[in-house]
Amino acid sequence: MESILNGFIGAGRLILTFNPELLGIILLSVQVSGSALVIAALLGLPLGAALAWGRVPLRGLILSLMNTGMGLPPVVAGLLLYLFLSRSGPLGGLGLLYTPTAMVMVQAILVWPIVVSLSHAAIVRVDPVIRQAAVTLGATPFQAVITVIREAGYGIMAGVMAGLGRAMAEVGAVIIVGGNIAGYTRVMTTTIALETDKGDFELAIALGIILLLISFGINLGLRFCQRAGRVRSGIILWD
Repeated sequence: MESILNGFIGAGRLILTFNPELLGIILLSVQVSGSALVIAALLGLPLGAALAWGRVPLRGLILSLMNTGMGLPPVVAGLLLYLFLSRSGPLGGLGLLYTPTAMVMVQAILVWPIVVSLSHAAIVRVDPVIRQAAVTLGATPFQAVITVIREAGYGIMAGVMAGLGRAMAEVGAVIIVGGNIAGYTRVMTTTIALETDKGDFELAIALGIILLLISFGINLGLRFCQRAGRVRSGIILWD
C-alpha cells in the first residue's frame, strides 16, 4: 500500500514540475495520434460522403469492409504493417520500421474505418430535402454537397473524435511497428506498459492520469457533438 501511495505522490510531482521526460512522451503521443487522425480524416471523410450518396462501385462491399475494420484487432494491423515494412517486405527499402512514421501509419489504418463508417452514417441521416432545396436555390453540385456535410457536421465530428480516442489508447500495434524506443518512439500507452513491468510506478501513474484526462476530454467532446446534433434536429434530450 505504501508503494502505491508513493507512486501517486511521485506522479503528482512529475506532473506539477513539468518533468521533461513526461512532457516529451506526451508531445510525441499527441503528434503521432494527431497526424494519424488528420490522414484518416482526409482519406475517410470523402469516401464516407461518396458512400452515403451511393456513387461508389461495390458500395455494399466497401461498407462491410469498413464496418469490419472498426473492430480490427490492433495487433493484426500491426503485424500486417510490420510485414510490409520489414526488410523482406515490399516497403522494407524505405526504412520506416521502428520510426514514428510507422506508428502514424498503423494508427491511421485503425482510425480510417471509424471515420469512414461514422461519417457515412451521419451524412445518410441528413434529410434529402436539404440537398434538394440547396439545388433549387441555385447551388452548384459542390455547394450542395458542402451544405449536406455542414448539416451532418456534428455527427462527422463525433466520428473524428472517436477515431482520436482509439488512436490515443492504442498499445499493441504501436509496439510492433514502433519498438518502444526511449526518446524516439515511446508514447504514453507503451511507456505505461513498460514502466509497470519494471515496477516503476511514478511515471506510469503520471502518464495514466494524463491519458485519463485526455480520454475524459474526448468523451466530453463526443457528448457535446451528440447533444448539439439532437438540438439541431429539433430533439432535446433532458437527462
